[in-house]
This record gives sequence, structure tokens and C-alpha cells, in this order.
Amino acid sequence: MYALAKLPYALDALEPYISRETLDYHHSKHHRGYVDKLNDLITGTDLENMSLEAVVRANSPPLGRSNPIFNNAAQAWNHQFYWQCLTPQASVPNGVVSEGLNRQFGSVEGFRQRFTKAALDTFGSGWTWLVSTDDGCLEILSTSNADTPLTQNKIPLLTCDVWEHAYYIDYRNARAEYLQSFWNLVNWDFVAANLQLVSMPLDVA
Repeated sequence: MYALAKLPYALDALEPYISRETLDYHHSKHHRGYVDKLNDLITGTDLENMSLEAVVRANSPPLGRSNPIFNNAAQAWNHQFYWQCLTPQASVPNGVVSEGLNRQFGSVEGFRQRFTKAALDTFGSGWTWLVSTDDGCLEILSTSNADTPLTQNKIPLLTCDVWEHAYYIDYRNARAEYLQSFWNLVNWDFVAANLQLVSMPLDVA
């Protein structure tokens, strides 16, 4: 059975960019809802002793999308990852991360602009990701609803939640303003740690 992971910071730690109210609703209601529903769905099945990531992979498309186990497991995993992508401590990309972004996207700012555009262009609910592909290249990826790079054999490095519940209390329908604030909160140390997990040498030529 899965427990709702605690946030790595206080509820008010991301203000003024993400309010305490938003974080409380997003984490303790939306995220908790996915976890609780998943537990209800897998109780008494072979899945209840598997890791959350393994449950996502085992129920991925074509089983997924219309599969409630996949949808709730993937959303639980996506949110757990998203919280770690944020930090109240200002940080900047450096080392291999900045080098990779510079080579793949021309500059860190070039990456930021392309990532923001991908997030703005995501229709409806979904997620925007920076991932490492199976050949070690960096790529910006948008997924709809609960879809996740885990189903595409890509390694997530960074994500932004663009479901409306992630920003509607603070920004109403102004997704662009939410994305502008997002860049003040990115945990680049977490991105760097994820990049270190990539088994292949980074190749962004």
C-alpha cells in the first residue's frame, strides 16, 4: 500500500510564486486522492507489493489511458516527482546540466523558452518534461493527462504540472504567468541528480 509522501518543504515555502492554499489543495487533496484511489484499486491484487514505478510500467499503454490503475498510479508518481522539482532555495543550472542545455538548445534561456512554449501549447491537462532519451540525448516532452515518460523508456529530469489545479487558485486561467513563476522555483540540483542516474554518457551533439 502506498502512503502520500510528505512535501520536501513547508506549505508556505514556495510563496509568493505558489501559495500555501494552492500547495495544500494540490498535495493534500489532489495528490492524496490519486494515492487513496490507487490503494483502493490494487488491494488484494498482485500489484499491492510492487513499487509505484513498477505499477505504472505494468499498466502502461496500450493498457493505460483508460485504465484507472494506470491513471492513478501515474498521477501519484508524476506528482511525487513534481514536488521534488521545486525548491524555495534559488538555484541555477550548472555543470553537466548547463552544458547539456547549452549544446542541445543553444543556451539555458533557449531551453527555457522552448520548454515554456511546450507547456503553453499542451492542450488541456498534462505535463511538460525535460527527459534523457535512451541514447542519452536531452529532449522536451509533453504528455497528456496522466501520461508519463516512464512509459516511453525516457528518464525524467524535470517536470512542470500544467493541470489547472496546479495554478488556478493563484493565477486563474493565466498559465503563462504560472510558468513564469515556475522558473523561480526549479530545483536544478534535483535535475543534476537525475542526470547522474543516466547510465549512458550524456550525448547532446
